[in-house]
This record gives sequence, C-alpha cells and structure tokens, in this order.
Amino acid sequence: MNKLVITPKTKIHDLLEAYPQLEDVLIETAPQFKKLKNLRLRKTIARVTTLRQASLIAGLNAEDLVNTLRKEVGQDNLSGLTGETEKYNTAQPDWYDENAVVNTINAGEMLNNGEQPVHEVLAQAKKLGDDEILEVIAPFVPAPLLDKTISMSYKHWVHQEKANEVYVYLKR
Repeated sequence: MNKLVITPKTKIHDLLEAYPQLEDVLIETAPQFKKLKNLRLRKTIARVTTLRQASLIAGLNAEDLVNTLRKEVGQDNLSGLTGETEKYNTAQPDWYDENAVVNTINAGEMLNNGEQPVHEVLAQAKKLGDDEILEVIAPFVPAPLLDKTISMSYKHWVHQEKANEVYVYLKR
C-alpha cells in the first residue's frame, strides 16, 4: 500500500489520516497543535491547512517541520524548500483606522460551532467599500484565509494581542 508522501503542501487532515501517530509528534513539536484534539477544528481547519501554513501558525520553519514528520515515518529529508518563508503583515499599516472597521467576524465561535469561517469572511470582504475594513478574530493565525485573501489582492494586517486571540484586518 502506498502511503502519503509528506510535503509542505500536505494537508493536516490527509497527514493524520495516513499517519495517525503523527498527531503526538505535531503536538510535541508545537503546543498550538493541541487544537487538533478538537474534532470540530480537525474536521474544518485541518482539511484546508497545509503543513506550510501550519508551520507559519506555529512559528516553525516549514522545512524542519516536514522533515521531522518524514523522519518519523521513514521518509528521506527534503531540502531546499523554496517559498516557505512567506510572512504576513504584522506591522500596523498606514491604511488602518479603527473607525473604518465596518464588520467583525469571530472565527473562533464559528469553528467551535463546526462552521468553516472562510466562506463567510470572503463574502463579507467582497462587500467592503474602498475605505472600509473587515475585522476577523481568530484563536490562531488563519493562514489558509490569509493566503486566499492575499491571492485576491486584499490588504491585510495580522495583530496578536494575546495567546489564542489574533486579529486580522482586511481591506480592498
């Protein structure tokens, strides 16, 4: 039987389906991955989050994370991964004005209810006027959402005030 080849593009859900024993390795690597124990998060976020995105969420080097997981299942190391150091804008931009925030979405509440917030966020972002800002509150850096909005040319600012509370501001 062919097992999944682990790469930065491997989705967390697929990884854990193929190699359930790697859940403990992920949690040991970064405490943020303890959220994988939450079945709702596992059924929603883990289905769309790649290892590259997860490494950004956890503040890890993607190549190191992938190679740690590959070693555990007997796969050779990957080296020279490119494009893995993408960073999100964490410095307050000139365009941010708290008075321009026209809507707030609490992604954490949606996730706890078993809902996938990406579609709601994108729907609300599309309604933004030129000078309006959408605020998203999440329990972690929502890398898949950020990647999607960046690909759609939205400006963003990621601001973490405390653990498990990340604010993402989106603007056209």
